[in-house]
Amino acid sequence: MKKIPINIPLIDNKEKEEVLKVLDSGILTSKSGNGPFVKKFQNEFSKFVNCKYAIATNSGTAALHSCLLALDLKPGDEIILPSFTFVATASVVLHVNAKPVFIDIDLETYTINPELIKDKITDRTKVIIPVHLFGHPADKKPIIEIAEKYNLFVIEDACQAHGAKYDGKMVGSIGDAACFSFYPSKNMTTGEGGMITTNNEEFAEKLKKEIEKRG
Repeated sequence: MKKIPINIPLIDNKEKEEVLKVLDSGILTSKSGNGPFVKKFQNEFSKFVNCKYAIATNSGTAALHSCLLALDLKPGDEIILPSFTFVATASVVLHVNAKPVFIDIDLETYTINPELIKDKITDRTKVIIPVHLFGHPADKKPIIEIAEKYNLFVIEDACQAHGAKYDGKMVGSIGDAACFSFYPSKNMTTGEGGMITTNNEEFAEKLKKEIEKRG
């Protein structure tokens, strides 16, 4: 019986040529993790998402984790996220000693149901992580409105949504920050890797320091 793969990375001669350029350069790593090819990728990706800053990480999970670390959360702070998502969205919350608060999904979109968020907000709520699942954006407008009302930070989990748009805007440029993955099963891959995008200069600088400290 012929097996049907869930996904096949599409790699042609252009990608192979770019890999050879890296190998020929002799720069296979750097102490800061921010070599010339990484810088080029960050610049190109920020333009693609239409965001001021793009900061590379080694995975989408690391991107989410780094964002939470940069927020200086306290033990017991609460983070709202959908009940239907990849385990990393919740596990990074536990890694910073915060509490995941799960919200049911909209059965039409399989993304977080904004109508259910308000009832779960407490004085410990600090962050909302909407997940853009299977390339389908979460309903961001009501989420942003709730976040602004309660002074909450919004981190888009866009690990499966490179190139998706919401209300004419690129996913990754709508919240306070966004996280992408480039794992082989994603719709854009580098084999491994992740990226954080943000328009917030102060947060971008905190992220860079946090990543460098733990690199």
